[in-house]
Amino acid sequence: PMLYILLTKMRQLNLAQRRLAVLAATDSLTGLLNRHGFTSAVEDALRNAAGEPLHRGALLIADADHFKHINDRFGHASGDSALRLLAETMLRILRPEDRIGRIGGEEFAVYLPGLSGLAAEMVAERIRHAVAAAEFIPDDSRETVTVSIGGAAFEHPIGFAELFRLADKQLYRAKADGRNRVAF
Repeated sequence: PMLYILLTKMRQLNLAQRRLAVLAATDSLTGLLNRHGFTSAVEDALRNAAGEPLHRGALLIADADHFKHINDRFGHASGDSALRLLAETMLRILRPEDRIGRIGGEEFAVYLPGLSGLAAEMVAERIRHAVAAAEFIPDDSRETVTVSIGGAAFEHPIGFAELFRLADKQLYRAKADGRNRVAF
């Protein structure tokens, strides 16, 4: 009986640790990976794929345009609804093997393993168009939410920090060029 109790308690502890690991890597608002969870997942994927003959993919960083306006005009609850809408819209476009995370307030990142730069840019455009077409209706008023997206593709082993730096630089270019754009 004592061994049975010990094994049962060890199993319960193991399950609790797994649940905590999932919670620690997940954004509670959107259900997506949080910044730490996303970074870890992409670093692992890049490390595991480094030895493959065709090692390519892309990283996208999407930022909601004029998001402060939504919070200021409609309140933070509507802002939260807009963030959930962004997450759901992007998820519908992505493949099962892609990774997505909410990495900051209104900033999301998407890792697209195996895609060429051109294919990744097409995914970014689909995301941009789908977000702009999504129905966001706070206070019975239809509002258009848009995103600017920066992307960087790679065809050789690269570290996450460098890939992120390149995509982030393109995000700033998309914002500077007028928002609601993709820069690659």
